Amino acid sequence: MRSRSGALRRERLATAIRHELSDLLLREVKDPRLGGVVVTAVELSGDLKSARAFFSVVGDAERERQAADGLHQAAGYLRRELGHRMRLHEPPQLEFKRDLGFERADRVQRLLDVLDIEPAPPDSEGDDDV
Repeated sequence: MRSRSGALRRERLATAIRHELSDLLLREVKDPRLGGVVVTAVELSGDLKSARAFFSVVGDAERERQAADGLHQAAGYLRRELGHRMRLHEPPQLEFKRDLGFERADRVQRLLDVLDIEPAPPDSEGDDDV
C-alpha cells in the first residue's frame, strides 16, 4: 500500500502545483510574454525533486516561442514562490513543455469539418415500431 499512497501524494502535489503555477501566472508574473499562458498539467518525478509543467498558449509559432522563453526565464521565481506558498522546504525544479493535446484535438476537428462528417445519431431504445 505504500507505493499507492506515494502515488496519491504525488498526484495531489502535482495538482496543487498546477493550481499555484496558474495563479502565479495570472496574478503575479508581469512578463507580457506570459499573458494567456495556461498550465494544463504537472508531472512530478518519483523523488519529487523535479516537475514537468505542460502549458498551452493561443497564437502562432512565434507566440509559443515567446511564452516558452518567458517561462524558462521565470522558472526560478516560480519555484521560489511555490516554495513559499506551499510551504515546501525544497520545491521541485521546474521544466516547461508545450502541451500539444489542444492543438491535436483542434486539428482533428478541423479535418472532420473539412470532410463534413456528422456524428451518428445515438441509438434510441424502445423505438421499435414493429
